[in-house]
Amino acid sequence: MHKFIAMVGTNSDESTNRKLLQYMQVHYADQAEIELMEIKGLPIFNKPENRQIPEQAQGMAAKIDAADGVIISTPEYDHSAPAVLLNALEWLSFHIQPFVDKPVMILGASYGALGTSRAQAHLRQVLDSPELRARIMPSSEFMLGHSLQAFDDDGDLVDDQQVAKLDGLFADFQMFVEITKKLKNANATTYQEVRDMDWEKL
Repeated sequence: MHKFIAMVGTNSDESTNRKLLQYMQVHYADQAEIELMEIKGLPIFNKPENRQIPEQAQGMAAKIDAADGVIISTPEYDHSAPAVLLNALEWLSFHIQPFVDKPVMILGASYGALGTSRAQAHLRQVLDSPELRARIMPSSEFMLGHSLQAFDDDGDLVDDQQVAKLDGLFADFQMFVEITKKLKNANATTYQEVRDMDWEKL
C-alpha cells in the first residue's frame, strides 16, 4: 500500500481544500495511507545566511522524503497559488531536497465556478523549478468548483461525476508512482545538482 503526504495548500482554518484531502483520506483508506500535512506556522522565508531551517520544515521534509508521493490541494488567489503555499515550498527547497523526483498530484477547490486552473498551472511551474525538480503527474487536473456546496454533512462529495473523475485520477496517480520508481537512472546526479545549486555562484 502506498503512503502519501497530502499537503493542505492554505493556512485557513475553514478550507474546502482541507475538506477535499480529508475526503480522500477516508475514501481511499483501503487503497493508500494518506497523511495530511499543514503548512501553518512556518515563518516567512528570508533565506537566512546561517542556512538554519525551521524544525517544522525539517520535519515536513522528512515525511515527504519517506512518502511514495505527495498530493497538494491548492486554492486560487489572484490567479496564482497562495503565498503561504509558495512560502512552504521555498523552505522545502532551501538546502533540503525532499521533492527531487517525488511524484506529485495537484488538486484544487474554490468557491467559484472556474476552479483553480491558473493556480494549478502556476504550481506546476514552481514544482518543476531547478530547486524542486518534482515529478508532476501530467495531463491531470481536478478542479472542484462551488466547493462550499460540494460536500454533505458527513464530508462526502455529493456530485457522483466528480467522485468518478477523482477516482480515475487517483488510480492514475498510483500507477504514475509505480512508473516513476522506474525512472531513477538519473536520480543520483539530479539530486546532487539540486544540492550543489547556488544562484549566487552561477
